[in-house]
Amino acid sequence: MTLLFSNATVLPMTDPGNGPRTLTGWVGVVGNRVALVTASADDAAAFRAAHPDLRELDCRGKLVMPGLVNTHCHAGMTLQRSYADDIPLMTWLNDYIWPFESRQTPDEVALGMTLGIVEMLLGGVTSFVDMYYFQDRCVEVAERLGIRAVLGCNYFDTNIGEVFPQVERAVGLAAAGSGRVRIAVAPHSPYTVSPENLVRGKELADRFGLGMMTHIAETRDEIRIVRERYGRTPVEHLDSLGLLTPHTIGAHCVHVTESDIETLAARGVTVSHNPQSNMKISSGVAPVEALRRAGALVTVATDGTCSNNDLDLWEELRTAAFLQKSATGDPTALPAWEALRMATANGARAMGYGDGELGVLREGALADLIVVDLQKPHLQPIHDVVSNLVYCGKAADVETVVVDGRIVVEGRRIEGLDLPDLYARVSEAVRRITTAG
Repeated sequence: MTLLFSNATVLPMTDPGNGPRTLTGWVGVVGNRVALVTASADDAAAFRAAHPDLRELDCRGKLVMPGLVNTHCHAGMTLQRSYADDIPLMTWLNDYIWPFESRQTPDEVALGMTLGIVEMLLGGVTSFVDMYYFQDRCVEVAERLGIRAVLGCNYFDTNIGEVFPQVERAVGLAAAGSGRVRIAVAPHSPYTVSPENLVRGKELADRFGLGMMTHIAETRDEIRIVRERYGRTPVEHLDSLGLLTPHTIGAHCVHVTESDIETLAARGVTVSHNPQSNMKISSGVAPVEALRRAGALVTVATDGTCSNNDLDLWEELRTAAFLQKSATGDPTALPAWEALRMATANGARAMGYGDGELGVLREGALADLIVVDLQKPHLQPIHDVVSNLVYCGKAADVETVVVDGRIVVEGRRIEGLDLPDLYARVSEAVRRITTAG
């Protein structure tokens, strides 16, 4: 399909921060690539003439920008939304979350993944990084719904024999698909996976050319456990095992030392910042500004729906920016432009896409973009559209979503998806899981 978004406020996310940030004009898509970004009516007319079968969408009063990238979530955990709240982390995990998960079937995880992806797409998330079970079953879900994804196969010491074959199956399924879905190896954390099994995961990732992801330094309990066992911080421990590379995403990184920060930056590790989840579980505040100053690649994410409790990345942006200002006592910390880069261009790099290939609107980039309706009371007036998006934007402002050149959400509807039926199946799955055992 060839698309032309006309008369739009265009936010390409290609400026370094000091140049013009928006233009009024046109964005053209041919196949799965952006083919035109222009303020010239003549260029737009030439594009129409070259593509007489195009579909043109009038975007007056609307903004076209790259889709958002959620770099750490557990989409299948939507079935556990609000299941166990206001509980200390270790009690939450041991008494509620892990028992619930042990009763889920692969079909139910795929169902939870479906609900999670729907929520993200409707909120303008075009790419996400997931960490959960039965990801071999979830490749089909991501392909069917049209989203871009890195699916991390999550393992502990207790289920490594079950998960590693799933990695191999998922790699095969992804290779046979559209190219939008990639697979990663995802040991849960340095306190739930032994050094030997962490290394085995790295070896598996290297064998298939996969990235890795894990939780790092999320809580004080984790710091204590890892130090008692290995005499190191979690970052030092993972680094000693060779797990920290430019192909590693570390979620949280809340309790990190100055030396840890230097190591994360030097190794090229992506730090996925999950502010609302960290706040809810009282994990603490990640030192995002210190990480950014050190040169670390920092992104933003929602985490799972039972520790957040939603997958709204717009809320996460606002929280991330406000939290850094509060924590540092500096109102200039994490300005709106940098926060938005964390959720677009930075997130694309974390997923393994090169600079300018994803997370920006430039000619030749992959066509993952969203249309935001600016005609909302909370988005008016517009002194600074970037500030409005980060500090005022909401998931419901997203009207149209394009992934890989294909419209997957239009008029806030996902074509071919019966939402009431999905909700009914989710309710039935939850009823079975919570009454089982």
